[in-house]
Amino acid sequence: MQAFDCEEASAPPPPNLPRRGGRGTGGVYHSGMDSTAFKSFFDQALPYSAYIATGTTEQQRRWAQVYEATRITDAQRALFSGFARQMPVLVVSGIWCGDCVQQVPLLQRLAELSTLIDLRVIDRDAHKALSSAFRINGGDRVPVVLLLSEDFELCAAAGDRSLARYRAIAVRQLGAACPVGITAPDEGELAATLADWAGEMERVQLMLRVSPRLRKIHND
Repeated sequence: MQAFDCEEASAPPPPNLPRRGGRGTGGVYHSGMDSTAFKSFFDQALPYSAYIATGTTEQQRRWAQVYEATRITDAQRALFSGFARQMPVLVVSGIWCGDCVQQVPLLQRLAELSTLIDLRVIDRDAHKALSSAFRINGGDRVPVVLLLSEDFELCAAAGDRSLARYRAIAVRQLGAACPVGITAPDEGELAATLADWAGEMERVQLMLRVSPRLRKIHND
């Protein structure tokens, strides 16, 4: 079975995107882009279904099987139904990448639980200015999930794998190689990874809900 390496060889960031040492979750460094830049990339990104349609028939099958295997819990439904702030979610992805196959469908299922979450996906290789600004462990790994406020301020950057996914991969001793996503992860790993991402979305939603800046805007 062929395995694809989801980490590209290191390359310096474009000259117009200097590093400023910002850090998101998961060891993701960013260049200090402002809200205007994030909105521009978000506007260029595709809704989930349109993004999946860019893949081959086999790639679409792999993404669909993970989406269909994902089981949302009643607690997650109740939690997300109580969200009060708009939360754009921009996912830097590769349609070919096994880690994207096995995580981005979970993010989409969570996004569907709240009308306030607008999830869009952008191709890593077609938007190097963005992917080069959010590098993990010296490489352009994917997925990278950017959670934004309603006015496109960066609240969190997470990736390339959740804690549960790294634990499962460590057990299987796959090292740095990404599985190709031919089969869906087992039920326990899928549920644990879903819980990881649900927790990160909840954390950012709470950040937005108690933000003095946003509470002043919404008078709540």
